[in-house]
Amino acid sequence: MTAKLYGIGVGPGDPELLTLKALRIIRESDVVALPGENPGDTVAYKIVVQVYPGLAGKELLAVPMPMTKDPMKLETSHRQGAEAVTALLEQGRQVAFLTLGDPTVYSTYLYVHKRVEDAGYPVEIISGITSFCAVAAKLNIGLVEKAEPLHVVPASYQIEDSLKLPGTKVLMKAGKRLGHVKQMLKEY
Repeated sequence: MTAKLYGIGVGPGDPELLTLKALRIIRESDVVALPGENPGDTVAYKIVVQVYPGLAGKELLAVPMPMTKDPMKLETSHRQGAEAVTALLEQGRQVAFLTLGDPTVYSTYLYVHKRVEDAGYPVEIISGITSFCAVAAKLNIGLVEKAEPLHVVPASYQIEDSLKLPGTKVLMKAGKRLGHVKQMLKEY
């Protein structure tokens, strides 16, 4: 019988925002996968190790995920990541794949998750606190009230139409386009 892959959101950076369930699954897992060339250098690792020093003694799996829009490079990295995870699951080893924020919001983890699930292996997502919710809490403000809509927009793509929508807009993943995004916001 094969083990399970868990996609675990570690939150926005504050180790105290890691959920108890996430911490339990990480402790119980045989292998911890991290998106990057060097697992110990990843932000997700550095968050979790602060509340779980035992992470340093766990077997870590590097899952390189290049920051590119090149579909061929992305396909290759996602396929290789899924293959590395399924090889461990076939051995009966439980894998916890750590990702920043929440695995369901623009997460590199989802690409591996879908492939592993499509291959017939058990998968489960453990929610994490999103950066935009953590920022609102830090500022002591709400994001939306009553019937106000909330729009979460990938800012590394075209945002012009999204800025015209009513309600609160959360612009994520601006990356190299941050300057452009700031200019668009000023113009809007």
